[in-house]
Formats: sequence, structure tokens, C-alpha cells
Amino acid sequence: MRDRFTVVGRATDCHLFEGDGVQAIDEDNVHIKYTPERVQFPEEIAGWRRAIEAEEERKEAAGLPHRWNNARFAVERVVVSRTHLAEVPVVSLAFRDADYFDFLTTSLNLDRRQKNGLTLREQYLEGSDPVDAPSWMNCSFGVNVALETGKDGKMLFSRRSAQVAGPNSARWNSSANEGIARQHDLPADGSPISLHAVARRALLEELAVYDGDATDIELLGLGLDVVNHQWAAFFRAVAPELDEATLRLRWTRGVTDKWEHDRFEFVDAEPESVFGFIADEPEERWTPCAPTLFYLALVRGAVRRANGDPAARFLVEQAEQKVIRDRGL
Repeated sequence: MRDRFTVVGRATDCHLFEGDGVQAIDEDNVHIKYTPERVQFPEEIAGWRRAIEAEEERKEAAGLPHRWNNARFAVERVVVSRTHLAEVPVVSLAFRDADYFDFLTTSLNLDRRQKNGLTLREQYLEGSDPVDAPSWMNCSFGVNVALETGKDGKMLFSRRSAQVAGPNSARWNSSANEGIARQHDLPADGSPISLHAVARRALLEELAVYDGDATDIELLGLGLDVVNHQWAAFFRAVAPELDEATLRLRWTRGVTDKWEHDRFEFVDAEPESVFGFIADEPEERWTPCAPTLFYLALVRGAVRRANGDPAARFLVEQAEQKVIRDRGL
């Protein structure tokens, strides 16, 4: 019921819910309401969760590789509007409590039949608008960042490690990606949750990009992975004083979440090179929403270089069409 973003002639599994890359969504125009109450599963689905928890506890007790639980959020509601005069975008999100096992309960079982004969996918994602799915179906909200190194003009692509659980392991993804977690992202002073703060945490923990690196970060839009049913926020980040050599040296000296990626590629941060890299890697090697993110980042970069002229997005489209023609796609 939701259209899918297309890039280099490929229809992805990502629905672009908000944003086109032309303008950023101001940090002050992102409003997050948090209700400290847990999601409630239907009785049958709650049984699936108990089975997952018991199995992971069994593996942990046996000293086997296992998934550990952590507190996160479920998405109750996503609303996008515009300001009255300037008509710039305003995003309102409503979160409540969930955890990683809640996420696994639905993400691992989207195609499992319930007693009513329907799968979760059939009942909640295909039988109605997936954006309106109940909160217990929405236990994943990820912040995805496309990083450009300003010193040498590169775009960074990261490949998720095979050690990472879920359908996106061993696939090319955004430069950095973090799921919003209560332990890290719920301010102790009671102030609102900040998507921009999560983006900065993602850059620090996965790429060793520090606050002192004076990175320019912009929120470009929101998307929904319509196959795995995961929400995503799309950010563009530019680090003016960093380059590939500096980052690779830092990674050899340790990164908090180094295990999450097993390969990095730096590509010239101009449209033809970025689209060429996307096109030259098979579709199945990409996470559903990463190509959307990089497209938006290219458009935003072109518009900013053109002093805000929205027509600059057509330069990006022209480069994409050249890649399609050159490769016979």
C-alpha cells in the first residue's frame, strides 16, 4: 500500500515517508513524545516472545553465542505536518517502552501463521496501511547517517558484519546506523529525546567521529522498510577536517562498535561515482533503505552547493541517468 523508492532503475524495499533531500528538517521541528508504558502483545504473540527469551537465556547459560536484550522504544505514531507560514516540515513522533526481544518477536515472525490463519505481514502490513500498524509491531526505529569526509570529498559506505543479527547482516548499509535505545538516548534530566543526538552517537560509536570534529549534521527525511517493517531517520553528515586516511587510522586504534562492520568503502562524493557504486553492487547486497539515504544526501549536497537552489536536484538525476545508460540498466 506504500510506494517504494527507486534508484539506478531498482525499486528498493524502502518507502520514503518524508523528505526529498532539497531541504533539511530543523532540529527544533522534531518533536518526540515519550510514554513510559510497555507495549502489550496479543496473548499468542506474547507466547512467541517468551519462547525467544527462554532460548536466548538457555544459549547464554551454555556459553553459546546469544542475543542480549536491551531497552528500546516502540513507535506509536509518526505524524508529519508543515509550519503555517514558511511551510517547512515538522515531525512528531510518539514512543513508548519496548525491548530488543520485543523487536525480535515480530521481525523474526512476520511470515509465521497465527491461530487465525494469517501471518503478521498479511494482517498488519498488507491488509492495511503499514504506517498505522499497532505499536507492538513497531519496535525498531533506526537512525541512519551518510558521512562525507570534507577534506578529501569522499562518501563512506559501511558493510554490516555477519555477526549482526537480523536480515541486514553482511549487506552494504549507511555509513553509521543506530537503533534508538533507552539506556543511551533517553535524557536523564527529562528533556526530550533527540534524533540528532542519536546520529552523533552513531558517528562516535561506529566511526570514531567525535564532537570535536565539528561535523555538520542534517536530518533529511524518514523512511519505512516495508519488508522488515523498520522505521528509519535519514541524516547527512559532513566532517570538513576528516579524510579517509584519518578515519582508517582511528579504526585501527579501536572503535566502540567495531564488530558491527566488516568492510568500508570510500567513494568520491559526487553523484556519478556514488550511483556507480550502488549500481555495481548487486541488489541483494544492499539493506532496503541505504540507497534512499545516499540519494537524499547527494541531493542535499547539490542544493547546498547551489546556494539553496532546489533545481540543483536535477543535476543529481542527470548523473543517475548517465549511470543507468552507461551500464545498460
